[in-house]
Amino acid sequence: MNAPDPAVADGLHDQPHAIVERDGVRYTLLGTAHVSQASVDAVNAALASGRYDTIAVELDEQRHRALTDPDALSKLDLFQILREGKTGLVAANLALAAYQRRLAEQLKVEPGAELKAAATGATERGLRLALVDRDVGITLRRAFGGLGFWGRTKLIAGLGASLLADETVEADEIERLKKGDFLEASFGEFAAGSPPLYNAVIAERDRFMASRLRQVGAEGGKEVLAVVGAGHLKGLAEHLRNDQDAPQPALDALNALPKSSDVPWFTIFLAVFLLGGFAWGYWQGGAELGGELVLQWALITAAGGALGCLAAGGHPLSILAAAISSPLTPLHPALASGTVSALVEAWARKPTYADFLRLRDDTGHLSGWWKNRVARVLVNFFLTSLGTAVAVWIGGANLISKLS
Repeated sequence: MNAPDPAVADGLHDQPHAIVERDGVRYTLLGTAHVSQASVDAVNAALASGRYDTIAVELDEQRHRALTDPDALSKLDLFQILREGKTGLVAANLALAAYQRRLAEQLKVEPGAELKAAATGATERGLRLALVDRDVGITLRRAFGGLGFWGRTKLIAGLGASLLADETVEADEIERLKKGDFLEASFGEFAAGSPPLYNAVIAERDRFMASRLRQVGAEGGKEVLAVVGAGHLKGLAEHLRNDQDAPQPALDALNALPKSSDVPWFTIFLAVFLLGGFAWGYWQGGAELGGELVLQWALITAAGGALGCLAAGGHPLSILAAAISSPLTPLHPALASGTVSALVEAWARKPTYADFLRLRDDTGHLSGWWKNRVARVLVNFFLTSLGTAVAVWIGGANLISKLS
């Protein structure tokens, strides 16, 4: 006679699930849809069964804090974010939150509600809570690092177009969320067509979560309920059954960030090109031609940075800072016109506590990114940087045409 499936007693028989027993630990993997009330009900039923001593959830510290602490965004240190070069990561996280907000408004179900129910339910019942997902920042950086130039360009454009728009979320995106993973659905069809992106967003996280669950079991868990997106269920179960390497080395490898070249070759090339071009102009045409080349470069790049900042609704002082720093940006890898302008914007228009509290709501709609002072600093950074980058190409083309 076959032993009864413990998940039946927990009310999970009609939900995607798998049970893996390994090293004296029974792992019940519950596959959920991040936009389904049925998944929330299944989590609550499993918690109420009293069977489990440990609840593991597909969350990292940052996402757990965002789900359970409504004031988490009010604790951001904006100046530290700008100085440490984390502007892009914070903006991407806010864009993902905006995408969730649109889903919640459209479907009347909070995306990730089942993860929140698992986390808060574990705490309320005095059960051990384990956050087993990889830090979303590392996932995004590994995904970005695995793409070529055009892949990165498409990814940034896709995120900007799909996550900042106010349009209704398409039906196919919702279906991906019902069957798969939130991050995968957020990237849209590009994830399915990009092996490096799929590997970082899905496959690597399957291995990561399996290693974390093995750690959780080794630390004393005997009956572990793991609440994960249904898209991870098959891969996670396979890794949990079959992986033989020690968990910690596997986690360290999956947490490693892509190595960047210590030598900023592009900046060196651009600096040599510009300085060489200016010198050639002075040698060929004297001070008149040389001075004209320098002046045109300065005017073109200053205008590009200033226009980008203006499009972001920048303060006059931040527009001035963008204009002054943009001509110098290509000559120094640590001097980014977007960072300079954003720092001045944050100083000139200091965000209030209310701006931080409204940040999640305001960034749920495109106009809110300009309305909220915190979000507008991030917009300032991106549009100033974009304006400068476009102007650098125009200024370089102008220099070549003058010298030829």
